[in-house]
Amino acid sequence: MNMKKMTIAAVLCAAALTSCNMHNPLLEESPLEYGAPQFDKITPAHYMPAFKQAIKEAKAEIDAIVANPETPDFENTIEALEFSGMKLVKVEEIFFAVKEAHSSEALEKIAEEVSPLLTEYSMYVSLNEKLFEKVKTVYEGRDSLNLESDQMKLLENTYKGFVRGGANLSEEDKAEYSKLVEELSLATLKFGKNVLDATNAYSLNITDSTDLAGLPDYVIALGKQTAQEKGQQGWTYDLSYPSFGPFLKFSEKRELREQMWREYNTRAVGGEFDNTPVVRQIVELRLKIANILGYRTYADYALEERMLKTPEKVDAFLTSLLEPSIGPARKEVATVFAYAKTHGFEDSELKAWDFSYWSEKYQNEKYSLSVSDLKPYFKIEDCIDAVLGLAGKLYGIQFEQREDLPVYQEDVKVFDVKDENGRHMALLYADFFPRSSKRGGAWMTEYRGQWIKDGVETRPIITLVTNFSKPTADTPALLTHDELETFLHEFGHCLHGMLSEGRYPSLTCTNVSRDFVELPSQIMENFAYEPEFLQGFAKHYQTGEVIPSSLIDKVIAAKNYLAAYYQVRQLSFGILDMAWHELSEMTELSTLDFESEVAPRTQVLPFVPGTSTSCSITHLFSGGYASGYYSYKWAEVLEADAFSLFKEKGIFNREVSDSFKENILSKGGSIDEAEMFRNFRGRDPKPEALLKKLGIK
Repeated sequence: MNMKKMTIAAVLCAAALTSCNMHNPLLEESPLEYGAPQFDKITPAHYMPAFKQAIKEAKAEIDAIVANPETPDFENTIEALEFSGMKLVKVEEIFFAVKEAHSSEALEKIAEEVSPLLTEYSMYVSLNEKLFEKVKTVYEGRDSLNLESDQMKLLENTYKGFVRGGANLSEEDKAEYSKLVEELSLATLKFGKNVLDATNAYSLNITDSTDLAGLPDYVIALGKQTAQEKGQQGWTYDLSYPSFGPFLKFSEKRELREQMWREYNTRAVGGEFDNTPVVRQIVELRLKIANILGYRTYADYALEERMLKTPEKVDAFLTSLLEPSIGPARKEVATVFAYAKTHGFEDSELKAWDFSYWSEKYQNEKYSLSVSDLKPYFKIEDCIDAVLGLAGKLYGIQFEQREDLPVYQEDVKVFDVKDENGRHMALLYADFFPRSSKRGGAWMTEYRGQWIKDGVETRPIITLVTNFSKPTADTPALLTHDELETFLHEFGHCLHGMLSEGRYPSLTCTNVSRDFVELPSQIMENFAYEPEFLQGFAKHYQTGEVIPSSLIDKVIAAKNYLAAYYQVRQLSFGILDMAWHELSEMTELSTLDFESEVAPRTQVLPFVPGTSTSCSITHLFSGGYASGYYSYKWAEVLEADAFSLFKEKGIFNREVSDSFKENILSKGGSIDEAEMFRNFRGRDPKPEALLKKLGIK
């Protein structure tokens, strides 16, 4: 571009930014009902001006707290700090939620640009000596303040947050800490972007119909549609799970299964989107941050505020589940291998790309049950009605679809959530189908939390995002049973947000310990196996036939099929997580070599050199589960124990569900999580409940 064009471009850009500042839908109060985001007006050009203005205002609010000449007290310091920067929180929550679900090069660039600004603001607060002195004054006088329980929890959290955020560091260490946090923020962004780009970079295009051998009609239709979307002939399969998973499960072409499996498990390993150095960078930065704050390892730092508290207790917990599970898991693999050998498999060992294929065939024969048997009964529209209806039965809430509220992508559905008395509880945005702009997996997050300020309540705006099988030209969107289970899981998180009742945004919705947050989600998965629930909605999309009891019986009989194998697989992620974050000094090993040393403890299939879990596991390196992946298993213990009360009293029992709502879903993090569980269950959780549920002795 020549200088003249650059000058013109700069003028236009400046004009656009000025316009965005004057009329920025992110900075103004939304005129839409319930303050719904103005997605029809928000453009990428609005985000940076909004971030900069919101940060400026947030700093001014912090300065006002510091400059207040009155004696520091709970209201003028702790509450004032809690509600400072709310405009910035709004911009952040909308931006990052949209970036994960419908990203673009522009949004990725903004994320990189804004990350240092957000880190600098965070340091402006957490390393502010005068602010910390005020917080410390209130904290040290806490016993004389007559605070209510949620106020005391907020005060304690605020004080601990400052200490854990470096408030007690020397000036030199504060500067180093700020630098490390900024570097870590950028590194985690880079990790997530590499995974998304590497996932989108590969697809398998099939032009010979004989290479479709074994694929069910719905998988073939999906491949045809994907090829058309990519402007290709034939059938195309990519690394999104609705495409990759069924291909590995059904394709008779072993060489193609191997190719797909290797591509999936070497995403971001080497090449243009290489995460092998990024993993080491993130681990080293986390270790340095922990050390500068006085902790031996990052795990010691991260676990201090979680239910299990220490790395030693997490390791003991993981071992307590691994030891009784590893033998049965290896036996399950051996059983599938023996089955494969009797059905023409000639290799000397079952490889990772063989396991889904042969285990599906074995399940189909042993239980007369296949994925294809169930899908016709789970039309997505019926599943949506059923899951929302389940919330009505349990908690009395109702959902009204709102087609008048704007969305960020045309597939997104919006629901107005009300209780049985007509009180507005939340807005729910549901985004079900995969696209290249969406990261893989499924999750719940929020555009806005819940709080009460000056007697005025703000209700939450929740979003549910999945990557379910899309409709094709010939069939509607049909879920697998696994996808139904995932739907229920993420919807459990949504309930945790939508039913929140509290005063302070940092103590409401899903703001609980990482090892407690999965309880509300995982308890909902149980309904995917309850005949009373399934027969209320599951009808064949062509014939209208209600799902037969005989098929549900097979689902229940097969529920614990490969239970030990999948338990060990989940434990392997938790053990890898702890191995990285329990390092007290940085390992000399490469990312792949480190992982290959950790793998044997949980290995049930032959290890494949050159592959890596670390390089693509976003939960650990760009999400919030570092030193916390064990939480999924810990939450399974909690939910297995908690759901036994539903089973005892009736799965739709309102007394039990009201108690779960009152003691857990509505409380957020306002009281200790162990106390919440005791209030519901009447005692502490029993870990053996999970082994019993899974049928593992």
